[in-house]
Amino acid sequence: MSVEQYQETYIQQQFADRIGGANYGKDTNIYKFEKIKRAKAAAKQAHPDVELIDMGVGEPDEMADAGVVAKLAEEAAKPENRGYADNGIPEFKEAAAKYLKEVFSVDGIDAATEVLHTIGTKPALAMLPSVFINPGDVTIMTVPGYPVMGTHTKYLGGEVYNVKLTKENNFLPDLDAIPEDIANRAKLLYLNYPNNPTGAAATAEFFAKVVAWAKKYNVVVVHDAPYAALTFDGVKPLSFLSVPGAKDVGVELHSLSKSYNMTGWRIGFIAGNPLIVKAFGDVKDNNDSGQFIAIQKAAAYGLANPSITEKISAKYSRRHDLLVGALNELGFKAEKPKGSFFLYVEAPKGIKGGQRFESGEAFSQFLIREKLISTVPWDDAGRFVRFSVTFIASGEAEEIRVIDEIKRRLSDVEFEF
Repeated sequence: MSVEQYQETYIQQQFADRIGGANYGKDTNIYKFEKIKRAKAAAKQAHPDVELIDMGVGEPDEMADAGVVAKLAEEAAKPENRGYADNGIPEFKEAAAKYLKEVFSVDGIDAATEVLHTIGTKPALAMLPSVFINPGDVTIMTVPGYPVMGTHTKYLGGEVYNVKLTKENNFLPDLDAIPEDIANRAKLLYLNYPNNPTGAAATAEFFAKVVAWAKKYNVVVVHDAPYAALTFDGVKPLSFLSVPGAKDVGVELHSLSKSYNMTGWRIGFIAGNPLIVKAFGDVKDNNDSGQFIAIQKAAAYGLANPSITEKISAKYSRRHDLLVGALNELGFKAEKPKGSFFLYVEAPKGIKGGQRFESGEAFSQFLIREKLISTVPWDDAGRFVRFSVTFIASGEAEEIRVIDEIKRRLSDVEFEF
């Protein structure tokens, strides 16, 4: 039987309301990433001989460092690493604590009680609401942003309050604008810097304000930091946990996916407040049996060699320079981010004497279908598109060729801003 045929059986009536109940799978709305997928397929079919330049991919374009891969192979061959890892091995936790000190100048992290490995940061964001949220509780999220923690808050009967990230406020949330009744009911505040999709970076002063706000309203702060080590032009990587009082109010999530080209390896860690870490560990223990020990040991090798990330950052910085220069020559007002591999650019209003773009999505669809350049639109707080400098290019000459090709394709129209 097909999915459609099974929708006519009793199974369809058993779905939980949180995923749509009896209407699960019958929603006819086409969501953003499906629209992008369809537009890319249509563009390739219409122009089979034209290279599609994918600037929308949110993951690295290269393999993990050869030393990390070799360490995995070495450890995978050892019989003592074959079993369940449960809540992780001491070697990885110690490496994580040392990494926080060496790269982010975070002192005083106890590897035994204040660090746990995670199978990437996404599962951690999904589990944290189970630690805190009861029906009616509030999680404060930033938009545009990564929605996972908000989704699971709603699954548990909680509410999500969205704070917009605007250009006028440097893409930082205005905590003072959060209504008093929301702040008083809030259990969790989700932050993510350097930010996806805006590329914005936080400051120590902003984090200090977050700590004070969290203490005032008794809110737990979750700082999602997968891009924290990917900084450019002399900007020192900043951890929320490096700010005085941060460990009193929250935790930070780190991942090797973006900073070590290890997306498919699924390894990261949570660090910070020991009581939060302990409670998270109890929830985690009922969700998974830990990441393969050989992967943890390979990741520990990576964390002990932050120069790997520095080389990756240099590549992204170089690509940002090229992309920002090309877009600004075309009339955009692109600004190089201080971190991450994302470039967040305001969409033009239209083409002089031609098509109008009422949204970031409209412009993104134009880029894909007419110019075979794929980006990701964001219309949550303005009209923007996100470029990613993780496009496929082997070496600097190829990077220049790709950016020059983007500029060439967009040069035959005059955008209005």
